[in-house]
Amino acid sequence: MEANWQDVLSLAISAVLGSIIGYERHIHDKPAGLRTNALICLGSCVFTIISTSLPGSDTGRIAAQIVTGIGFLGAGAIIQSGGSVHGLTTAAGVWIVAAIGMACGAKMYFIALIATAVTLAILILLPPIEKKVR
Repeated sequence: MEANWQDVLSLAISAVLGSIIGYERHIHDKPAGLRTNALICLGSCVFTIISTSLPGSDTGRIAAQIVTGIGFLGAGAIIQSGGSVHGLTTAAGVWIVAAIGMACGAKMYFIALIATAVTLAILILLPPIEKKVR
């Protein structure tokens, strides 16, 4: 089965959106930065395109495997040391980036764009509010 231009567009958009979130993480020197987020988003997009392109495939099963696989990857980013836990935002970040990639693979570009914008708003706007609350 050959790829069509819509699939190529999905791949390009997922790489760009994942890179945008990854850039935000990179400038804040977080473990999952530009390349990691771009690759997670792109990979989720590829798996979604494949799952929707295979005749007779169970797309829900493949989507569930993406979600659990990314959850496992995110769990590896969580570190407990000295009574505190670090990496939860990184784990949540790779999870949402995978979801954005899946949305791109499903050709749900508006959802992917809005999810990217909301994710950036959370990552950029909430830390100062958290500091004030503490």
